[in-house]
Amino acid sequence: KYSIDSDANGTLVFSFVGYKTQEIAVEGKTSLNVTMSEGIVMDEVVVTALGISRDKKSIGYSTQTVDGESLAAQKDVNFMSTLSGQVAGAQIKNSGTMGGSANVIIRGYTSISGNNQPLFVVDGIPISNDITNTSNQQTGRGGFDYGNAAMDINPQDIENVSVLKGAAASALYGARAANGVVLITTKKGSKKKGIGVSVSHNTTIGMINKNTMPTYQNEYGAGYGQYYGPDTAFNGAIVNGYVEEIDLDGDGVADALATPMGDDASYGLAFDQIDNLLTWESVHPELPTYLQAQPYQASANDPTTFYETSVMTTNSVAIDGSSDNGSYRFSVTDMFNKGILPNSNLRRNNASLNVSYDISDKLKFSSSMQYVRNEGMGRFGTGYDNRNVNQCFRQWYDVSVDMQAQKEAYELNNNNLSWNAYGFAYSSDPNKRDKPHYFDNPYYMRNQNFSTDSRDRFIGNVVLNYEINDVFNVMGRITNDNFSELREERIGFQSVDVPSYRKYTKSYYERNYDLFLNFDKDLSEKLNLFGMVGTNIRRSSEVVTDGSTNGGLVVPGVYSFSNSVNTPEAASEFDGQRAVDGYLGRATLGYDRFLYLDLSGRYDISSTLPSDNNSFFYPAATASLIWTELAEISGWDYGKLRLNYAQVGNDAPMQSLQNVYSIGTPFAGTTIASAPNTGLNSNLSPENTTSLELGLENKFFNNKLGLDLTFYDATTDNQILAIRSSSASGTYFQYVNAGSINNRGIEIQAYADIVKSGDFTWNARLNWARNINEVKSLRDGVDNYVLASVQGGITVNATVGESYGAIKGTNYVYNDDGDKIVVPHGDYGANDNDGDGVYDEFPYGVGYAKTALPEVVGNILPDWTGGLTNTFTYKNLTMSALVDMQWGGSFFSLDTWYGYGTGVYDLTAGTNEDGNPVRDPIADGGGIEITGVTAVYNDDGSINTSASTQANTVNGYMGHYNNAVAWRHAPNAMHVYDATYIKLRQVSLSYSLPKDKLPKGIQGLDVGLMGRNLAILFKKSPHTDPEAGLSAGNIQGNQSGAYPAVRQIGFNLNLKF
Repeated sequence: KYSIDSDANGTLVFSFVGYKTQEIAVEGKTSLNVTMSEGIVMDEVVVTALGISRDKKSIGYSTQTVDGESLAAQKDVNFMSTLSGQVAGAQIKNSGTMGGSANVIIRGYTSISGNNQPLFVVDGIPISNDITNTSNQQTGRGGFDYGNAAMDINPQDIENVSVLKGAAASALYGARAANGVVLITTKKGSKKKGIGVSVSHNTTIGMINKNTMPTYQNEYGAGYGQYYGPDTAFNGAIVNGYVEEIDLDGDGVADALATPMGDDASYGLAFDQIDNLLTWESVHPELPTYLQAQPYQASANDPTTFYETSVMTTNSVAIDGSSDNGSYRFSVTDMFNKGILPNSNLRRNNASLNVSYDISDKLKFSSSMQYVRNEGMGRFGTGYDNRNVNQCFRQWYDVSVDMQAQKEAYELNNNNLSWNAYGFAYSSDPNKRDKPHYFDNPYYMRNQNFSTDSRDRFIGNVVLNYEINDVFNVMGRITNDNFSELREERIGFQSVDVPSYRKYTKSYYERNYDLFLNFDKDLSEKLNLFGMVGTNIRRSSEVVTDGSTNGGLVVPGVYSFSNSVNTPEAASEFDGQRAVDGYLGRATLGYDRFLYLDLSGRYDISSTLPSDNNSFFYPAATASLIWTELAEISGWDYGKLRLNYAQVGNDAPMQSLQNVYSIGTPFAGTTIASAPNTGLNSNLSPENTTSLELGLENKFFNNKLGLDLTFYDATTDNQILAIRSSSASGTYFQYVNAGSINNRGIEIQAYADIVKSGDFTWNARLNWARNINEVKSLRDGVDNYVLASVQGGITVNATVGESYGAIKGTNYVYNDDGDKIVVPHGDYGANDNDGDGVYDEFPYGVGYAKTALPEVVGNILPDWTGGLTNTFTYKNLTMSALVDMQWGGSFFSLDTWYGYGTGVYDLTAGTNEDGNPVRDPIADGGGIEITGVTAVYNDDGSINTSASTQANTVNGYMGHYNNAVAWRHAPNAMHVYDATYIKLRQVSLSYSLPKDKLPKGIQGLDVGLMGRNLAILFKKSPHTDPEAGLSAGNIQGNQSGAYPAVRQIGFNLNLKF
């Protein structure tokens, strides 16, 4: 029963989600009975900026929502990874490491050097998604990937995730909303049968996808070539300088042969040339094989056997309920993940509480709180670093090494018995022969050179909502996000690297104080006005300390600063504060449920900008027209046109206004202070993004087919850049406002109910997006901004006229017809070193000509991304599969750049097109096929690219590292690969036991199987997962020691009591 005060001649509107809205004229009646029918098109409610729920038809911008159950079913340590392929316009890339970061980019890169990650908001609480990996780690020079801060969110607690993509959708968040917003709504309490307890369990195992590891050659062993013993036979074996003659008994006569185990390469003697040699197993006195020749053969246990089966278990218990006056939900979750590398694991414990209570008819209280504890052990080393096993396995390796033998050697006494010991060839000193040369035993490295980390975090809010009258209500909210983090990194006493201990601590908090006056008023029977005005006060702080030992450790195994050999260098310290005062408002005028106009604005005052220029205003305007409300069109259930314009910003980093000296380690008792490398700027202003968006939403044939098209164009001006400055200024770089970057594109969301017959249904959903990015300008006189310089001579750049993330390096030289030019000297320049008037030939055959100066050879951005989900349901059985796609984009592989030169990969062995071993001399028919046109030279030695020459195929030398396809002579472009992939990202199969079959006391029972990253259906890059990276952030397009993809299969069980 209900009662409503109404005019005798008024009209009542009855609406409910999923049902047709009905308008009933009162006409003097004192009672009305209304039966509502299901709507062909649901009046969908979506969560928008500031946590405001709105009817989707009233909003004039693009949003997309992903159901929390689908995220929870696909177990991943970082829930953001499970969004991949499910949101049009969102590019989500993972580092491939245990608990590693996920790079989330929505509608392209908007800031050249600043933050491009979206803002994350949980139940109205803005949370930190900081990526605090070091600059060395992000550029591939080593370190650990500790993940994003937003990965703390427990997917078991997520109700849904809404992605606000454009500036109009996120403008109310002001200066940090230029990159979109990810809104996370957590589960709340509700009425239900039973006692309201739910229990869930998942066990997931993972195994590496061997197709994303190198294909190793199995014909040749350790060495770099014929540099060692004589080119004569030894005891009947033709060694040809590939191995070392050893005098074991000291009588001056060689009595054994040894592999050059101190070499980290596989350009040695062929395995079929000799049966036994002294190997790494012969050089370590602790081993029973000491000084005994061992079988000389390819490994039976190659590096793929080093990886272990990962196991992740997740157990969660929740209790929830509600009454007429309130609701509650409390949950605890324990997640434990054992990684694919030895001595690696993560544990995360989550506890969450959501409560609401109606204190009176007008005053309502709600609160959401989460506590998270993270602990990590043995994070994966990344990049070009001895702590990354894949730097060894992919770049510098001896394919005769058996991983099982390395494991047994380490477990004998936990010492560093390395395969890469100096050995007999590198040192006659017996005390040095068994010490590691370049690489540690990988098992020693994983167990002794390891990291630990922990993070304690509290996220919460308190909300009071008071209904003043039928038109106005006021909402007050306090939100909090704070965490403390500890990281410790160790290098063991026997390691190749200097023993050390590093300690990093970080404390962070952000508090927001919100006060909003909301209003909703029917101005007439057809005209409605609703909106809000309010204020947001934000205060945040970040304190970081980073210190390490100096010169080694005094006592092995004691990891503390007091155990440093030398006085530790002064710690790096940062103490930053930020204050932003925001004033905001929004008003939406709706006419007859088919026309909506929305105006909003936010005015911010920021402490990170100069006091006389620290305020900025961000306006937004949207309009939407539902034309199918005006006229019925057969088969066309719903049609909506939306248009919006908006501006948002990105203010300066903390402490970027005034130059300060940094204090260094005292010298001779005197304190040292130094100026910063980058000069700060007291005149900075915020970056500004101006966006225009047009969208079309359509639903057809009784809601069986839907199509949502979005076209957008956004330009970010006033970029904050660190531009190189004159050294006379005292700094190398200077922060300035300069530059512009544009993103424009199209997004498609589509769904179709393909089959709906009896108990069987089949529906499909498609997401597709194409973003075109262009760097429009930089500072006057500057046309290139280097984002990162990475090993191998590659840079990642923002170049005027190119898409953001241009990869630059040496390129092939082409003639005017587009043919690659081949040179006889294997390099880009012709030389006449002997003065005979003839350009010298490369002594090892031919190679491709390469440019003397770097050119654009690729770009990190894809041409398009997409995802296709098919869901099949038969009675209580459901199966779903997601295919995730990326077309285009590039990355440079340091792995093949070096690995092709060390003889690790199959490309460097086998036979050529003539049937001859590729490692044979060119004169004997060896070498690898090189196809191009022969160079024609000008008088000055430069190549004449206009001269016509006949295309031919010749052989390039492959006998050792000085070959035509690796770092010594190949152009960088040869190792820039297409990042295209099509992946079977997710598969799930679930069964819900019918209610009439449930045992007494059980309200629901679901069981299921899930698979993740099961197969790469198509890719264009060899020996790797094209998605693998190093870290999140702006520096992408570089693979160095990349980790293999991991296939996961899991079992889910959900019980409700």
